[in-house]
Amino acid sequence: MKDILIITNYFPPETGAASNRIYHLAEGLQKHNFVVTVVTPLPNYPKGEVFKAYRGQFKHTSTENDITIHRLWLYASNSKNKLLRLFAMLSYSFSLIWFFMWNKIPKKVIIQSPPLLVAFTSVFFLRSKKRKVILNVSDLWPLAGLELGAFKKNFSYKLLEKIERFNYKHADLILGQSQEILSHVNSIFPKKETFLYRNYPDFDAALPNLQTDSSMKLKMVYAGLLGVAQGILKLCQELDYTKVQFHIYGAGAEQIAIQELIKKHPELDIIYHGEISRTALHQELINYDFTIIPLLNRIYGSVPSKIFEYARLGIPMLYFGGGEGEYLINKHELGWVAESSNYKDLNTVISKIELSKLELTNRKKIQLTALENFDFNNQLIQLVEVI
Repeated sequence: MKDILIITNYFPPETGAASNRIYHLAEGLQKHNFVVTVVTPLPNYPKGEVFKAYRGQFKHTSTENDITIHRLWLYASNSKNKLLRLFAMLSYSFSLIWFFMWNKIPKKVIIQSPPLLVAFTSVFFLRSKKRKVILNVSDLWPLAGLELGAFKKNFSYKLLEKIERFNYKHADLILGQSQEILSHVNSIFPKKETFLYRNYPDFDAALPNLQTDSSMKLKMVYAGLLGVAQGILKLCQELDYTKVQFHIYGAGAEQIAIQELIKKHPELDIIYHGEISRTALHQELINYDFTIIPLLNRIYGSVPSKIFEYARLGIPMLYFGGGEGEYLINKHELGWVAESSNYKDLNTVISKIELSKLELTNRKKIQLTALENFDFNNQLIQLVEVI
């Protein structure tokens, strides 16, 4: 049995791709004879408030499925105020330092990045010739922040770039969720050991059974974070509803604005369903004709995990985000692609969707593609060999 520590900002009972990704990694390593410990903040995402069951605690330790989980204090906030958000990240970093001082740290450590400052704190204090530091990079910060408009190329941005480089330099192995991430890392440190570790799902899915009704509008669904990066509010405003009815599941910063838009413009064929559990969501998603995966702007290095999850469910996808995700949709014939940020092209693509591409035979083909190409356990076996 080998000990391994995973340091992450997100973990269940929080929802979303980030927490699911780390949970499945921890569970998978545990099944491969690792003694897994997870260090994470008290649950607070996405609302920026510590969950009721954990309030008033400085540290909460539990064992779940033979995984030891230490949840540490932080100042929870999802405020738009940059200083408050910075303090929230620093508060978790301070808790991590306290944890490192009073606990024995295993010889192998996986550190989730971003957040960049949390990863920096972990790499800085845990780098050692006797310890293997593994950096799991899911998005390229600060570059992604620059492309989203959250940063400008000023002193702060240059400082974050130096922190990013420090993290890469002192990591013994870097895991990246996309080839673009690994290319970026190797452009800075050509000899750095890297491993492509995509966010493949780990769940059993029933065979799809939907039969599309040609007499009605196509039912398009989005499920996930209603944040600025996804651009769902703008999508609602720009869609041509002649052929499509738009269903939305999720929560986030744009939720209230989306609900207000629906209320003020009942002529728009939009139905908001709120937020439901992942298991319940899977049961709902298979009832729709196709799903849309949008990004407001193309983000270098980003590959939405929804691609792999929806393929496992056998759901045709309309990808609207550019980059490597677009390449995967085309390569594996998982659906359609519209030019990033071009809403005219998006509406044209929707208007040309053929019913034959939505029916049962094609859905089973998509699901078979996922089983052959996006297998979590096969990927995990390869990862275990390199860590």
